Amino acid sequence: MQSEKYGRTYHYPFSPGTTSDDRINYDYWSDLQQIKTVVHTEKLDGENNCLSKRGVFARSHAAPTTSPWTATLREFWQRVKNDLGGLEIFLENLYAVHSIRYQQLDHHFYVFAVREQDRWLSWEEVQFYAAMLDLPAVPQIEMEHTPGDRKLFEQKIMNIVTTAGAFEPVDTATGKRCTLEGIVSRNAAGFHRDEFAHNVFKWVRKGHVKTNEHWTRNWKRAGLKHEGGHYVDVNYQ
Repeated sequence: MQSEKYGRTYHYPFSPGTTSDDRINYDYWSDLQQIKTVVHTEKLDGENNCLSKRGVFARSHAAPTTSPWTATLREFWQRVKNDLGGLEIFLENLYAVHSIRYQQLDHHFYVFAVREQDRWLSWEEVQFYAAMLDLPAVPQIEMEHTPGDRKLFEQKIMNIVTTAGAFEPVDTATGKRCTLEGIVSRNAAGFHRDEFAHNVFKWVRKGHVKTNEHWTRNWKRAGLKHEGGHYVDVNYQ
């Protein structure tokens, strides 16, 4: 393994989109009480990719990925690899359409985390390094201080996930507009790699995944709001 993959994000206990191999943080409220500032971001429906000086990785970090939907990202990596140093840039790759088709995408790659050796960097640093690489960060929904009322907090999360999010999502199975896939909450400050499960939480809607084992044979490129723009791959300029 050339690097350590992104940790498994634990679900909130009230997240309906859990599967048999998912993990749930039943003690999430105690963890939140230790966090000074929490930032909520939109969970996007793509592939978890990582850029490091060693290459472009998908969910497994055993070897660099060679998938066709990372071709543009690998071209981008060639331009920035010597500037990454010890940074690992984790991003949502939306180049290929999964269970959600976004109608208002500005870009195919959205940064959601940065790791430097044993430390997950703060949200402010994530946004800084994303901007340095000329990449967008995932949409920020809200930032709040330590929540004080559990019932109100959970109700707020439930209200957020009834919205469509930032990019006008459409369910690929039905063709109808849908709500966002979910929400990721994290400690706005940095934290040690071993403390990941106590600092990052998620809510995912029920029955979200609509793709099957044949997805990779029939995948389609996601359209962008402004085709032919600065970020579009060479075949579509």
